[in-house]
Amino acid sequence: MSKQELAILFSGGTDSLAVYALAAIGQHPQLPRPVKIHLLHMLNGMSRFHDFPRRRFRVAQEILATKLSEPEGLPQAEMVELDMGRLFQGLWLDRYEELMPRYNGKNLVCVACKVAMHTKAILYCIEHLVPVLATGYARRQSYYPEQTPVFMEKVAALSEHFGIRTIFPVFEDFDDEQITRHVLEDLGLPSTGGGERKCLFCQTLTTATPSEIGAYLDDMVPRAKEYIEHKLQGRVREAAAVFPPGR
Repeated sequence: MSKQELAILFSGGTDSLAVYALAAIGQHPQLPRPVKIHLLHMLNGMSRFHDFPRRRFRVAQEILATKLSEPEGLPQAEMVELDMGRLFQGLWLDRYEELMPRYNGKNLVCVACKVAMHTKAILYCIEHLVPVLATGYARRQSYYPEQTPVFMEKVAALSEHFGIRTIFPVFEDFDDEQITRHVLEDLGLPSTGGGERKCLFCQTLTTATPSEIGAYLDDMVPRAKEYIEHKLQGRVREAAAVFPPGR
């Protein structure tokens, strides 16, 4: 089978770094070495230390290049920054006073952020003819509402609607932090934190259940679908109206 291109949601953290490394060297059954890797780094407008992920990517590239003896070397890779702040605001921040009561007052800010990320990633993959999108979601982090089966099922269905296959190749594998560290250290890569931008909402408490997460997604995924369809057809006015500002 001919090699395809691959997109990865890339935060610069250990899990997404490991997904990039495994794809680059072709050492995971769900990640055959692609012809090109697009590392999609999302900007939500609420983060700082902006150069951390790019530094980690560049260091990883240099180290991985020493691991391959094949003439073709590493697949071509580029890190692309995509601004999804307006979507993030529309999905939660602009209307959280209205939205929270619908979902038992639960904090779903990170779910909204990830929906915005996937929406932008789907658009990117369609526009750049990239058939597969991978994430570094891991079972051990299922206390994050956006790394739960209900979230993954619904965003995968959204991307499938547009012909993009979203995969979660290390969700089961990385059920323990030590496994992720082993993979990275075995390749000579950084195995501890420090590669991500630091988000204002990182580590905020949520007690949202799968039922509440699912209810929010059932409301918002159709709107994300509508937004993508308008954007693909160049209907800028209609796309903007999907997530109007809260004022």
